[in-house]
Amino acid sequence: MPQHEKINYVEFPARDIPATKVFFSQVFGWTFEDFGPDYTAFAGQGLDGGFFRSEQCSQAQEGAALIVFFSADLEQTLAKVEAAGGKISQAIFSFPGGRRFHFIEPSGNEMAVWSDQGL
Repeated sequence: MPQHEKINYVEFPARDIPATKVFFSQVFGWTFEDFGPDYTAFAGQGLDGGFFRSEQCSQAQEGAALIVFFSADLEQTLAKVEAAGGKISQAIFSFPGGRRFHFIEPSGNEMAVWSDQGL
């Protein structure tokens, strides 16, 4: 249930909605509900959201917010990202409190995965 004045939903641009859906389904097990040809939504993933058709993409280096997933097995998740066609934009690196990597999904959006395991 939505909570008053709490973050509730996030939307991402997507150049290729079908490829983005396949990627997130394969890597993270997401399911989608389409709302016409130019919008698809996901739910139950920690934060609900959607992808809208756009030639733009979300990149942290351009000032966009960075969405960060958690993984109990960082190397396994990295392998799944690569197997599904994601591009690793920053290899695994350590930071205070954990390790993480950044990736680009098929529509060009940058995201990251972190873990507190293997320190």
